[in-house]
Amino acid sequence: MVLRFLVLTFVCCYVQSNAQINHPKASPFSVVEQEVGLSKITAEYSRPAVRDRHIFGNRSDGQPGLVPYGRIWRVGANESTKITVNADMKIMGNTLPKGTYALYAFPEPGRWEIAFHTNTTHWGDGRKNYNPNEDLFRISVKPQKTPCHQENFLITFDSITHNKAEMRLIWADTMVTIPFETDTHFLMKMEIAKQISENPSPQTYYEAARYLQEQGVDYRIALTYLNKALEMGGDTYYFYRVKSLVEAALGEYTAAIASAKRSLKIANELGKDEFVRMNQKNVDKWEKQLK
Repeated sequence: MVLRFLVLTFVCCYVQSNAQINHPKASPFSVVEQEVGLSKITAEYSRPAVRDRHIFGNRSDGQPGLVPYGRIWRVGANESTKITVNADMKIMGNTLPKGTYALYAFPEPGRWEIAFHTNTTHWGDGRKNYNPNEDLFRISVKPQKTPCHQENFLITFDSITHNKAEMRLIWADTMVTIPFETDTHFLMKMEIAKQISENPSPQTYYEAARYLQEQGVDYRIALTYLNKALEMGGDTYYFYRVKSLVEAALGEYTAAIASAKRSLKIANELGKDEFVRMNQKNVDKWEKQLK
């Protein structure tokens, strides 16, 4: 009985001594995901606040700010910031293979070095455990002054196209931009080939053709896909509209006018006024081309 009491007492004391209170974080965790064409970039980081502190470089009294120049910074707070790409990407001529990396920065007054680091196990910046030999690569970027104050550190994406996006690191009055690139056209051609080889529907052929038409490439292949979609039963105003655009791009205006009129008729029956107007505008334009 005494032994049982002692064991229970020890367990209770151990649990109490190791108990932790769940509390709100001073630098809350955040995740941002950005699609770039068929690829995706994910950033996981914590967001410290300025709180009236001097952030980058030295203060006016010569003392270092929160993020001194010449020292590694974890690009956020708490754990190291993680960047994940679900497909190979390019950054300023460097290949970033599919995977997860720790992101570190080495700020200087007119130039920052950004490291994509293969060791993701460090807490924070790793300090003495950080080994530059584990960098996949580094890039050099120029910081910019921002017109607006950013209270909490922010990672965001802008200037997004099918093939590019800019990742922006913004805090206080400073912004750094990291350009990501991906070959979406190559990935899209593989996706089209895969979907068409499996069990394609009229919509499959239409979407493949629409992509080629929007990119302004392979019009003859796009027209083959559209004819296949219509042959399989896709008699829709949007199929005929894209077909008319492809035919016009090939200089086949008589066929383009016929397709646009068919699209206009179906759209009118369905009350799709916008497509009626767009098709009529193209018919008028292409009829002038024939004259």
